Amino acid sequence: MSTHSKQKRLTTASIRAMKGKDRVVCLTAYTTPIARLLDPHCDLLLVGDSLGMVLYGLETTVGVTLDMMVAHGRAVMRGASHACVIVDLPFGSYQESKEQAFRSAVRLMQETGCDGVKLEGGEEMAATIAFLTARGVPVFGHVGLMPQLVNTAGGFRSLGHSDEEAAKIRRDALAVAEAGAFAVVVEGTVEPVARDITASLGVPTIGIGASPACDGQVLVSDDMLGLFNDFMPRFVKRFANLGPLVSQAAEAYAEEVRTGQFPAKEHTFQPRR
Repeated sequence: MSTHSKQKRLTTASIRAMKGKDRVVCLTAYTTPIARLLDPHCDLLLVGDSLGMVLYGLETTVGVTLDMMVAHGRAVMRGASHACVIVDLPFGSYQESKEQAFRSAVRLMQETGCDGVKLEGGEEMAATIAFLTARGVPVFGHVGLMPQLVNTAGGFRSLGHSDEEAAKIRRDALAVAEAGAFAVVVEGTVEPVARDITASLGVPTIGIGASPACDGQVLVSDDMLGLFNDFMPRFVKRFANLGPLVSQAAEAYAEEVRTGQFPAKEHTFQPRR
């Protein structure tokens, strides 16, 4: 007798079906505690390779490994019960061939339990996306500014200012959607181009530094919470400023430890009588 477990989290099909109906709320998550806090409010949690910069202090995402993504994917899955969870394929884990991409994606899905993977690239990655989706791997696309290509793109900058750039991003987005991606991140793209792409695609666009017309939005949670202060991109809005609060709490703790105020009697275990 077969058994069927109840689907608790949103699926990639659920996200795709939100096109033209509801805005998709997406944030990054890298740890179990943060995933638990964000999960009730999000449709999609992205375990982004941005963790390399946010958690590990790397200058770019290029140094992130598949092992790192597996570890953090597992952590986020322990904290997610509602949102669809997608894990990034890191640089070098999918570009070599369709077969390499499939092996990497299968590892992520099997070892984390995530709902799908995200990869960067447009026309040049369309065949890979089609290969993955035909074999049961849901793919979240990513066009426009692609952080994994920062070394060849001349740094982090907005794109689509010239007719040539705009046409390239439009072709990329269409190719990714037609290849079977359930949704597409549009990053660092001038507003009119991102708006046009959203109107032309049959799958949701998730904007970051793009357009309010996109079908959803994503931010790095540490940027949104004011925990990452190395730099703040133009497109980030801080909905809290927790960094100073963390510093103040650490300062107060240090003072109480040094003066002997902490731990007090109520923070210690006394013998049972």
